[in-house]
Amino acid sequence: MSHRDTLFSAPIASLGDWTFDERVAEVFPDMIQRSVPGYSNIISMIGMLAERFVQPNTQVYDLGCSLGAATLSVRRNISHPGCRIIAIDNSPAMVERCRRHIDAYKAPTPVEVIEGDIRDVTIEKRLAGDPELYYSVP
Repeated sequence: MSHRDTLFSAPIASLGDWTFDERVAEVFPDMIQRSVPGYSNIISMIGMLAERFVQPNTQVYDLGCSLGAATLSVRRNISHPGCRIIAIDNSPAMVERCRRHIDAYKAPTPVEVIEGDIRDVTIEKRLAGDPELYYSVP
């Protein structure tokens, strides 16, 4: 369940570094909808692009997956055999909630959710010569 984003509704004396902690993860759906114009359309288009371009036996990477909205859009729109989605985010709070969202929507395409820095992830192809689709949403 998402809550209304009121994190910065009151004056803050001192701002520290921005982190995607549990407080942000809790209100992230509201925060992203209000911060990124057309966010729902972007997520929908990612699914359409996946349907058009993902090939059998390939891996799809969601780099900076947050709560997994783009991952779920891809998963709903592909049905090729041998595909796998790898969702990566460096925020423990986002990863934990992403796993819950992924587990709530069962589909044949497996999803691996990884907590880590996308700069440290080796992007691997499933089979030699098969294309891959990469995406990241703000």
